[in-house]
Amino acid sequence: MDLSEQTFLILSALADQPRHGYAVVTEVDKMTDGRIRLRAGTLYGALDRLVTQGLIAPDHDEVEKGRLRRFYKLTDAGADAVRAESRRMAAAVRLAEERLSKRGARNAPRLGTIG
Repeated sequence: MDLSEQTFLILSALADQPRHGYAVVTEVDKMTDGRIRLRAGTLYGALDRLVTQGLIAPDHDEVEKGRLRRFYKLTDAGADAVRAESRRMAAAVRLAEERLSKRGARNAPRLGTIG
């Protein structure tokens, strides 16, 4: 299953520990150096979808400053999906780097040739 970048980042944010929604937003922001900023509406829709797909599960609820926070955890299926997507992306990076290295060799000046 190919994951969208947003899904991959949400699952990755939950890989090391359960987090509540705002903590997922903060973690994704940190992981991407601010390049990806999840909006609450988008995040909670994605969390519901990921629960339905079995990639994450509710872990526990806490009340903080009078607000209920639901924590989510990565399931084994979610971890498998992150691993598979990581491998797929690593293979794509290797292929791109191989092609770029050939480009560099092709564009290098050759001895005895003009321009």
